[in-house]
Amino acid sequence: MNRRTALRWSGYVAFAVVFAIACAVLSHWQFDRNAGREAQLDLIATNYDAEAMPLEELIPEGEEFTGALQWHPTTLTGSYLPDETLLARNRAHGGTSAFEVLVPFRTDDGRVVIVDRGWLAPGADQPLPDEIPAPPAGEVTVVVRLKAGEPLPSSGRSAPDGQVPTINVPLIADAIASGEDVLTGAYGLLVSEDPAPATAPNPLDAPSDDPGPHLSYAIQWILFAVMGFIFIWYMIRTEIRHRREDAEDAAAAAVGEAPPRRRGKRRDRDAEAEDELVDAGR
Repeated sequence: MNRRTALRWSGYVAFAVVFAIACAVLSHWQFDRNAGREAQLDLIATNYDAEAMPLEELIPEGEEFTGALQWHPTTLTGSYLPDETLLARNRAHGGTSAFEVLVPFRTDDGRVVIVDRGWLAPGADQPLPDEIPAPPAGEVTVVVRLKAGEPLPSSGRSAPDGQVPTINVPLIADAIASGEDVLTGAYGLLVSEDPAPATAPNPLDAPSDDPGPHLSYAIQWILFAVMGFIFIWYMIRTEIRHRREDAEDAAAAAVGEAPPRRRGKRRDRDAEAEDELVDAGR
């Protein structure tokens, strides 16, 4: 094996190593995502159907929402602030770019919780809903599931007056008169209202229990890394075989013999060389 060949083979191996490292990084990333999704599913299984607890017990005054309370039902007693209703736009429901109805709810302890009462489809002849059902008036007992607020849009998009581009609690607080009393970090997904209204927005879907493809993707990246080494091994093995066959052909040609017959297809140039040697021996 000459120096040039050694360098080329070293390049093959180096490429395989770099490719394997990249695959390992991507596989680790997918394993992390799978672990995160499993943690989310465990939290949903623990909290989603848990017994509703009063807000003052789950989040006492002066404390903040934590991720461990995600999806936990809580009971609110107080009254809605319908004049401060906002619509969250571009929500995927019912095969349309729907709206979710966000109504601030002032609890008896003075705090304000943003309640997502459900979704509405665009109107028949206009982009906005034809009608927004009013929440119950007066003293109301509401059960909601707590959910962390959403981040601001990375695109920086805004929304018309009376709407928000995403359910970001600080953004909503800045847009309503009672904003300084808003519970930070979380809002509530409506479960029930007592007294129940005559009409209400469409209920929100339960969270998905699909674990996602992350584990299968992680395994695929490991297989890709292994396949990279197998491919490089195959290339080097093929080159060694071709060199050996070339040496055998050259030795046969030196003594005027026909090259040895081999199974399988040879390279085009080998087949041409063999035909020439056969013709020369006739």
